[in-house]
Amino acid sequence: MKKFFLVISVAATALLYGNTILAQQKQVPPTYSNSPYSNSTYNPDATGFQKQNMFIGGGLSLGFGTYSFNIGGTPEIGYSFNQWLDAGVSLNLNYQSIKADPYYNNDIRQRSFNYGGGPFVRIFPIRQLFIQGQFEENWIKYNYLNMTNNQATSFNTNAASFLTGVGYAQRIIGQSTFYTLIMVDVLTSPYSPYRSYNGVTSTALPIIRAGFNFYLHPKKQ
Repeated sequence: MKKFFLVISVAATALLYGNTILAQQKQVPPTYSNSPYSNSTYNPDATGFQKQNMFIGGGLSLGFGTYSFNIGGTPEIGYSFNQWLDAGVSLNLNYQSIKADPYYNNDIRQRSFNYGGGPFVRIFPIRQLFIQGQFEENWIKYNYLNMTNNQATSFNTNAASFLTGVGYAQRIIGQSTFYTLIMVDVLTSPYSPYRSYNGVTSTALPIIRAGFNFYLHPKKQ
């Protein structure tokens, strides 16, 4: 129950913060008010590459379970092909901690740091909701400490992840985007930074992300 209320609190705080920031930018209209293209440099009839359809930005990610905690940053660059499709590349830096417990993981404390990245796709079936799929390859350094005998070990490895989930966005192509989403890693690698592994089973952690993207300005004529 505590985890449920924590998830709701983080999502609500992110949404409130994003709405406040966008409201202060008076030149930016509410998302899709009147027309989805009002006051935007996006031209739905344009063909070929459009610089103003490129965006950069990123956000923070958070994941947790009964014994696990994960936090990271995710800078990204992408392109809006149209009103329903974005694609790009995201990088990540993550820190994960799993506390020791004699019944869960033989009283071994685990800490890890990883970096990696990969392509992502966002599909907007309706204007403010999207589905995201993202493949990642991560390189991880693990540190273990046996709390029973105080023996420490460490090693380096890599793991593939496929993150998928749903999100909410305030998105005006050509201006800016604020988004929140929740995802899980549907692959089962025990070394994934998005899964909790107790030596026997690997459990997916909920990953909550919130961030901003800003579109590039078109060339001056």
